Amino acid sequence: MDRARSEGMGEKSSVRRIWAPFRARLSARLAAGFLSLVGIAVLIGPMWLAYGYDQTDLELGLSPPSLMNGHYLGTDILGRDLLARLLYGGRLSLLVALIATVISTGIGVTYGAISGYFGGRVDEVMMRAVDVLFSLPYFFLVLVLMALFAEPEVVDPMIRLLRLRPDGAMAEWLRGPGVRLVLLFAALGAVSWLTLARIVRGQILALKNEPFVEAARAAGAGTWTILFRHLLPNASGPIIAYTVLTVPSVMLQEAFISFLGLGLQAPQASWGALVHEGMQAMSVAPWLLVFPAGIMVLTLVCFYIVGETLREAHEGHP
Repeated sequence: MDRARSEGMGEKSSVRRIWAPFRARLSARLAAGFLSLVGIAVLIGPMWLAYGYDQTDLELGLSPPSLMNGHYLGTDILGRDLLARLLYGGRLSLLVALIATVISTGIGVTYGAISGYFGGRVDEVMMRAVDVLFSLPYFFLVLVLMALFAEPEVVDPMIRLLRLRPDGAMAEWLRGPGVRLVLLFAALGAVSWLTLARIVRGQILALKNEPFVEAARAAGAGTWTILFRHLLPNASGPIIAYTVLTVPSVMLQEAFISFLGLGLQAPQASWGALVHEGMQAMSVAPWLLVFPAGIMVLTLVCFYIVGETLREAHEGHP
């Protein structure tokens, strides 16, 4: 009972430590509130709109923002409602960023924890591998991968290699936008874990000889129990802070890929793709650039405020 009570008190203490900086900082509360509103808007907002994100009306092409025609943020050159495309694009941008962050966090936490806990030669080999991976131009490899999967000359031989029916569902999926979305998840997640692995390794090295770990070993706890029930929960502060800071970083990478035209293809659109479209029509329809760029910048800034607040709280800054 005492052990259960102490674990419960430890969990409550961790929660209080995480949320304490938000009570002390108005900017952090405002940023968290704005992110919550954005999340709710992109999830349920499209259900309340009269227009779909891919619904065209050429007669209303490049209409400026207006309350009269129901296009509150205007339309693009094909007459598609910008508000609907913003909400739909925000859903895809946040989905890619969050799933890629979850992938990178899982890889980084596991890799860094194993490296730090076992130490010695295992740690040396694993960290040298991280150093090598840091030296590779991973982001350019992602760009090449996305560009290759846009070419039928690459996809069709793959379909034949996998012995898929050319007119089958899997072959159509490989030719369609779904594979590009999965590639974004995997590629961005696979290149974003290296720094977190180093952070987790440092935390585990600092904690693995603490008395509570020795007590767990004496009680018969195994390696994985010690890692995932004792060490990682005590290192949760920097892990959470860096994970939150990873989200805007991945969003920027996805936006850059989409800006280059290598991300999701029309009529699908992320915020980066909408900014790219707005740049092309900036001289005749500035609202197509101002609204996507504005909402993306505000979202990124709010993520950075929340992440920096958590990081500084962990480091003991006021």
